Formats: sequence, C-alpha cells, structure tokens
Amino acid sequence: MPQYTIKVKWGKEMFPNVEVNTDEEPMLFKAQLYALTGVQPERQKVMVKGMTLRDDDWGALKLKDGATVLMMGSKEEDVPVEPTVKPIFMEDMNESELATALELPSGLTNLGNTCYLNATVQCLKTVPQLRDALKNFPGGLAATGGSGVGALVPSQSITAALRDLYDGMDKGSSLRPIVLVQMMHLAFPRFAEKSEHGGFQQQDANECWTELVRIIEGSYKPASLIEQYFGGSFETELKCVECEDETPTKGKEDFLQLSCFISTDVKYMHSGLRNKLQEQITKLSPTLGRDAVYTKTSKINRLPAYLTIQFVRFFYKEKGAINAKILKDVKFPLDFDAYELCTPELQNKLTPMRDRFKAIEDKKVEDALNIKDKKPKGEETEIAVKKEPFWFENDLGSNNSGLYTLQAVLTHRGRSSSSGHYVAWVRQTGDSWLKCDDETVTVVTTEEILKLSGGGDWHCAYVLLYGPKILELPIEETK
Repeated sequence: MPQYTIKVKWGKEMFPNVEVNTDEEPMLFKAQLYALTGVQPERQKVMVKGMTLRDDDWGALKLKDGATVLMMGSKEEDVPVEPTVKPIFMEDMNESELATALELPSGLTNLGNTCYLNATVQCLKTVPQLRDALKNFPGGLAATGGSGVGALVPSQSITAALRDLYDGMDKGSSLRPIVLVQMMHLAFPRFAEKSEHGGFQQQDANECWTELVRIIEGSYKPASLIEQYFGGSFETELKCVECEDETPTKGKEDFLQLSCFISTDVKYMHSGLRNKLQEQITKLSPTLGRDAVYTKTSKINRLPAYLTIQFVRFFYKEKGAINAKILKDVKFPLDFDAYELCTPELQNKLTPMRDRFKAIEDKKVEDALNIKDKKPKGEETEIAVKKEPFWFENDLGSNNSGLYTLQAVLTHRGRSSSSGHYVAWVRQTGDSWLKCDDETVTVVTTEEILKLSGGGDWHCAYVLLYGPKILELPIEETK
C-alpha cells in the first residue's frame, strides 16, 4: 500500500506527520486537509515541487516519506465584490442563477453515483430541529485528542461534515458534497465500492439514510436528538398458533422507521403498514420443543415527531444476483393519521389534541358555510396565530396527536437498488414543492408529488418523511 507520512505547509503554519494513501482518490487527501485547516477542498491548491494535484488523479505527482506539500487557499472569500451589479434578465440566467433569483435552496453535485446521498441529505434538511442541533454541534472532522488526521471518528466527522455542508447550502447555489462523501466512504467502505469501469457503484438510499441517522444519533449521546425526534417504540405480543396453552410473550421494540410491505393486495400505504404490524413468524416454542408458527402483533406506544416510512420495494433476485424492484402502485397520503396503529393507552393520550384539531376544523367549515360572516373581497383580515407544541409535555420530540403532514419524499427510478437514480422531493410552503435532482432544483406541484406512487418506470416513492401537524390558534386580528 503506497502510504506516506508527509508535512503540509499552509501559509505560516506547518502540519507534520500527515498520513497519505495514494491508492485513494486525491479528494480524500483534500478532505483530510480540510479537517486540518478548514479550507474547503474546492478552494485548495495543492502543490509538490511545482506540480499541482488534480481532484481525480495523482498523475505524475510523486510523494515520499518526509516530503513537504504546499497548500494554498483561504477559509473566506478575499475577492472584492463589485459594488455595482449589472441587471440580468431571467431568460438569460442559467439554472444556478435562476435558482438564486427565485430563492431556491442549493442543489448538490453528483460526484459519480452519489445521488442516493444527495437525496437523503435534502430530505433530512427539512427537519428544523436537526438543522438547529447541527448548527450548535461542536468540533471539526478530527476527534478531540486525536493525533493528526488519522484519528477520524465516524460519529464526529460525518456529523461535522453534514453540519458544514448544510451551512454551505444556505449560502450558495450548487455545492459539491466532497467532504461528506469521503467521510461516508471512510466510515462505510461498501459505499466506496467501485464498478469494473472504475467509477463508484450506485448504493441503496435507504441504507444510506439509516446509517446517516444512526451516525448522528451516536453524536448526541446520552440525550439523543434522533431518539427524541425520529424514534418510536412498539409494544409487541408473540402468540403461538400451534399451542393455545402457551402463554403469549410481551415485549418492547424501538424503531427509527416504519416499513410498508408491498403485496398483491396492498394498494394504499396504510394497509401495507397495518399488514406489517400483524405478521406470522417461525421460532422455537419452549412448550412444543420445536419450531412453531407464531403471530406477532405490534402496536405503537410512542410516536416520534418525524415519522419515516420506507416502502419495501426491493427484494433479492437470485437470477442475476440483484435487488429487483417492485414497481406496484401504492398510494400515499399528504396527511397521515397514525391513530389506528397505536396502543389503546396511547390513543387515549392522543385524544385531547385530536379533539382540539377537530374543533378548529369544524369552526372553519362553519365559517365557510356562514355566508353572512363573509367579508367582501379586499376587506379580509390577517389572523395572527400561535403555534401549539406538537409533543407531550413530559416527552420532547414526540407527537401528541398522531396527525402528520408529508414534508419529503425520496424516490427511485430504475429496476434495481444498485442502479437507476434517486431524487428528493421536499415541501417548500403549502402546496409548493421542490424537486431536488442533484444540482438541479425546480418547483413542482402537489399533483406531481402524488404521481410518485409507482406503477411504472417513473420515479417511485421509496422513503417518506412525515412531520407533525401543527395546531395554530388565532391570537388577534390585524389589518
């Protein structure tokens, strides 16, 4: 393995004992330099004996132990801004300029089959509590007390890289998520697998979603942000079908996402979820002394504020050794009610907030039907509202009504999880949605979101993210 220990000179600073592996792409080395200096990889110029390092190939650049590498680049832009901005017409703008003019969020460049990560990042970005927590996340890519850049800790490094990426996305139009990609490759080598042609292989977006969420969870122990806002729990019961005298076994299981299994009779997401919560499994029966069939019944006894639902669209197909895709059309709602999936105890706890929602909706209907109360056009008043907490008083990050609103959809287009293309569709405001297709961000309608239910070769919903429905109460009327 061509691994060297070198020195890096950056301005007046010198970093000794930096480990470099030239079997890896140069961008990994630049990510290491970012961990040391805070200079983004795209702003680095790395030179050895007058030769400049490229992003994708070491070329003729040679390293040896003890060599000194010169890096140039600054953390902040030093280029003066021209005071007078010339007007640009929208028809003359490119996609990046148009996105900025319309205040569209930043896109993410595909670095070679990294759309699965780009889509995941865009979906999770819709959770304000996650964004706020990441802004306050301390430290950089290198672990505290570590020596050099070889002491990267996944939970620290990936969370810091995601924090910095989101910060950059708030400032720019389209970014290259180089550091996050490299940190994910270091932590999960399977995401760095390459095809026979030398490029990165496509990966499963739900696996990426799961690993990224768990990495963030590990960064916030013992008070886990993920556990609070994304984590739910089941009460389970196992009953032996073949022996009625056997006492049912009760237990508890935690979850970070619900699974919607797709069968021939499943046409709606709700039925796919319900079927999963009552399933048959085979296990050893202590009464019969052999394997027997059990019915496993699960009921939710803790709902998270943000509910992740995965459509189980892929199954392993021995012929061809691929994860083949189920293209079946399965409808999903824009507003989801999880009440039916909960334990009776949790249903009782949800009822007071649900009654308040119903009272507000009933009043809206009554006002709409009462023509006498309608004011002439132009005389409408704006109603100031107060947003009520969506969690139980003693359980921060929970959902106290069981009512959810769809805020992000991650889709897949193709025939297997290891091929095709992933895209994020995120709610902007109300009925306005954004299609985040790598670096290209465009405005779409609610109708286009509902067409993502499957049934053909168009994008199929794979992971859905529901947020809490917020109760808004009027405070006062203002002109």
